[in-house]
Amino acid sequence: MPIVQIDMVEGRSAEQKRALAKKVTEAIVETAQCPAEAVTIVIRETTKQNIAKAGVLMSDK
Repeated sequence: MPIVQIDMVEGRSAEQKRALAKKVTEAIVETAQCPAEAVTIVIRETTKQNIAKAGVLMSDK
């Protein structure tokens, strides 16, 4: 039972998240050769204030 966790900055629409979940599921079904019903995807969103890259908060860019 594959479980995929996707962390990203908030702001995507429900439609975008549906499309992401569908394509990720399809890729896992194809490569892991498992049924789509076995794939679980967790999308976790956070604010730009909670992510830093190269020591700089994304909200400061």
